[in-house]
Amino acid sequence: MYYYRHKGVHLVSLAPLDGFGPEISPVTEGRLFAPVDGDPVLGRGSFKVTCPGQLLNSHGLEVLDGSRLPPVQVDEATAAAISEGRLTAVNTGRHGWEDLLTAVPKGGKKRVNLLAIGDVGSTLLTGLKLLGGDVIDSIGICDLSDQITARWEFEMGQIALPWQYDAMPEVEVIPPERLFDCDMFVFVASKGIPPVGSGVKDVRMYQFENNAKIVKHYAKMARASHFQGLWCAVSDPVDPLAKTAYLESNRDENGVWDGQGLRPEQVQGFGLGVMNARAAYYAKRDARFASFLTEGRSFGPHGTGLTIANSIEHYDDALSQELTQLTVTANLKMREIGFKPYVAPALSSGALSLLLTLRGEWHCGSVFLDGIYMGVKNRYTPAGIETEVLPHIPDALFGHIRDAAEHLKEVL
Repeated sequence: MYYYRHKGVHLVSLAPLDGFGPEISPVTEGRLFAPVDGDPVLGRGSFKVTCPGQLLNSHGLEVLDGSRLPPVQVDEATAAAISEGRLTAVNTGRHGWEDLLTAVPKGGKKRVNLLAIGDVGSTLLTGLKLLGGDVIDSIGICDLSDQITARWEFEMGQIALPWQYDAMPEVEVIPPERLFDCDMFVFVASKGIPPVGSGVKDVRMYQFENNAKIVKHYAKMARASHFQGLWCAVSDPVDPLAKTAYLESNRDENGVWDGQGLRPEQVQGFGLGVMNARAAYYAKRDARFASFLTEGRSFGPHGTGLTIANSIEHYDDALSQELTQLTVTANLKMREIGFKPYVAPALSSGALSLLLTLRGEWHCGSVFLDGIYMGVKNRYTPAGIETEVLPHIPDALFGHIRDAAEHLKEVL
């Protein structure tokens, strides 16, 4: 291994680095950064290294599977940094990568700003208000309708524990120009949701064209504000909208890519949480799927391409595909009953997943991998975003994950 000091921080590399000399002694404690090669647009920005093989294969789907990563020998000091969660990989192909070396994660409770207080937004807001007192300081709400925001500020202001009046985050109405004065921006705006009984089968993709236009506007606002927090896509279709936010924020006024907007790890899609919860719903009610509750995983987008694995160690492709189909069509079942399926998504994908994210805990969400936003188990740590690395993903299951990635590439 080769060690260097740059801008007061330590770098480690598998090969000598041009322009970073001279080599120094191995680092035994403190944060350590590993420069890795990567495409400036489709490569990951930075991430926590949990397996040495990620230093050679940093951006593909293989980072999810330890058995598919190349064998890499590292010295004792680097192995210790990986084991202790102190090694961060940084894509040197991206504009401004050096700024990450001196960035300091913000501590304490966070400010959350929420755009659009419709059915999903109001339910999500209620979840954050009731459950987020440990990690959220305050919540800003913004909507096209002043009447709607006035209502929800009034409603939320009257929710309190007796004699513990500061236990829950305060909610205030904010104008659009303050949307990115926060640590977490939550996009719940939507246009063109078809009514119940419309006959539209893929509601998510029906929404994409209109919602992408809205996302583009707020991605540009995040760019102009030099936003450093987390840009969260909750509206459908979650995964393509997350990528839209990332791409559009990095284009100048002429539409030319300059990389001066959101880093890929600053954007996450929140749609997989409810799919995972729906799979658990069916697993609790059918013993054939019970293994999902202790051994299962969910991968892929919120919709077409989703894969529910009944188990990783005892994977059964037929059972998994049956459970996947039940999960994907659960929203249609709710529509058949006569209601819009928004409560569970607003809480499982929205409020609950957002709170897990703020707490640095494992959750289901779409992170940037292989040039698209792919739903996986992940968490944010002081060393960067971490995706779960499984010992071995069965070939059939990995094939479904790869197919999902190809489908998402076709969408955007």
